[in-house]
Amino acid sequence: MNILQINSSARRLHEGQGSVSTLLANEVVQGLIARNPGARSVVHDLAARPLPPMDEATLGALFTPADARSQAQADRVAFNDQLIAELQAADVIVLAAPMINFGVSSQLKNWIDAVARAGVTFRYGAAGPEGLVTGKKVIVVSSRGGVHRGQPTDNIVPYLTVTLGFLGMTDVEFVYAEGLNMGEEAVAKGLASAREEIAAVLGEAQAA
Repeated sequence: MNILQINSSARRLHEGQGSVSTLLANEVVQGLIARNPGARSVVHDLAARPLPPMDEATLGALFTPADARSQAQADRVAFNDQLIAELQAADVIVLAAPMINFGVSSQLKNWIDAVARAGVTFRYGAAGPEGLVTGKKVIVVSSRGGVHRGQPTDNIVPYLTVTLGFLGMTDVEFVYAEGLNMGEEAVAKGLASAREEIAAVLGEAQAA
């Protein structure tokens, strides 16, 4: 099993303190490895190494023929190529997706923009768009300061469901850690609920 873990919090995890989404995503990956001896994982901590945004220079590099690119353009495309290759090689993708102002973090958006490439991870045909990243299991761990599950304020679930599905990843499960800014009791309840959901997801992954 190849596991790709994307930590997209703006905060890093230090000795169990900091990013809750990263903490729980780590627990998901540890559980997957424990159930699948020999599993390998690739981890990107986007707080430690932020990805550049999709800007004019990046678009220029992508739309310039490979043999006409400058060295800087070639390096920029090569980095995105690496991220895409990691995604294609993964059997399971674990996304740590904290809620920032009701949506995903800019760090996660930058990763999505890097791996969403026409003709490589999706394409348009006579029948419309077709996702090319298929056969993957995606587990999204989403931490929130308040309680937003199933509410209009939760833009993460619909956005990621549509975006990942557009790329061909339709087997997506969400783990929620909510109420993390609502006092100690709410934090304990939110973490306990998230860990129950993780156990259920891991059980389904093992059964599959």
